Amino acid sequence: MTPLLDSFGRKHDNLRISVTDRCNIRCFYCMPEEGVKFEPREHVLSFEEIERFCRVAAGLGVRKLRLTGGEPLLRKELPKLIEKLIAIPGIEDLALTTNGVLLAAQAKSLYDAGLRRINVHLDTLDRERFAHITRRDDFGKVMDGIEACRALGYKIKINAVAVRNLVEADIVPLARFGRERGIEIRYIEFMPLDAQGLWLRDKVLTADMMIAMLRSEIGELIEVPDQDPRAPATEYRFADGIGSVGFIASVSRPFCLNCNRLRLTADGHVRYCLFAVEETDVRGLLRGGGTDEEIAAAVRGCVADKWIGHQIGSTQFVPPPRPMYSIGG
Repeated sequence: MTPLLDSFGRKHDNLRISVTDRCNIRCFYCMPEEGVKFEPREHVLSFEEIERFCRVAAGLGVRKLRLTGGEPLLRKELPKLIEKLIAIPGIEDLALTTNGVLLAAQAKSLYDAGLRRINVHLDTLDRERFAHITRRDDFGKVMDGIEACRALGYKIKINAVAVRNLVEADIVPLARFGRERGIEIRYIEFMPLDAQGLWLRDKVLTADMMIAMLRSEIGELIEVPDQDPRAPATEYRFADGIGSVGFIASVSRPFCLNCNRLRLTADGHVRYCLFAVEETDVRGLLRGGGTDEEIAAAVRGCVADKWIGHQIGSTQFVPPPRPMYSIGG
């Protein structure tokens, strides 16, 4: 089997799958408060279509899958899809990213289906700030979902988007929360993926700024040695041995040259980058009698066309035509 290599020699074995573009919160940096346009339901891939695509992808060397949205827990009978994907030969790891609002009620059924790793999106431990960011008063539900996952034995990470002049007060409390509960906090620099054009570089709370805060308030951070260079987050451990944090610094420390990821949108398009301005349609192949070989060729073609990087912050950067919720987290 020839690995999925792009023209820069990057090997692709990680696939992120959006199962829906719908969401039950309205984070200002992702979605407008009103008038959100979702894909018609008939455009969204079925579980059988997703499974078939993943079987083809596994045959091309994909080994890791992550389910995203929108909010993936809005997709009915999601445990059935998890069971299908885990059973695919070659798939070694499956994880899910969620906003956590529906997690308390679904954590056990997802666990019973075989899910063991979960990332919960949570920017703040302050209920009022949570409501301001998400435009919903669901903080308590998210916390209940995290505790339900802890009780079941999930490996949990918390994803926190870092917007400057908004969440500085949350950086240290989140790290302490994680240290107390054995949860890794992953801080994500604010990226130009919002639906309303609100992004400015001076609104980015950078990884270096956050590291300085944590060192000042909690203690020394030591970069974890021998990390997978293709992982999006740079991980640090606290010097006292209690807990770890990660930083996804797409703006200040781009990791494009080590990228190993592909994305499948809910409506059946393959993207070689979160910020891509072009896509490869596979829904047409899946529904139009395309063979597995033709689907594989489409995936290889998408990877072959992959650019060197997104160029955020340069005059060459062009925002993707889709907002984040439509691309898939």
